[in-house]
Amino acid sequence: MKNRLAMYRALKAINVPEQQIEAVIQAMDSHVHLSAGKSEPDIAQFRAELSRVEVSLLMNIGVMLFVAMAILFAAVAFIR
Repeated sequence: MKNRLAMYRALKAINVPEQQIEAVIQAMDSHVHLSAGKSEPDIAQFRAELSRVEVSLLMNIGVMLFVAMAILFAAVAFIR
């Protein structure tokens, strides 16, 4: 709503006729609604990719911890 009012005031300030102001605002609203509808699959795709990266990071951290513990135990065994 704020954007519509700001757009109206800006167009009115530069002496755009009322009919054209309304046409511009309607076109802007329809474009915003179309863009919002298209971004939903992008968000779903982003979340799926983020989930995949999360699993990959957890696996990498687990492997690194396992290797670090194995090295630690091997070092303790060789010291004794």
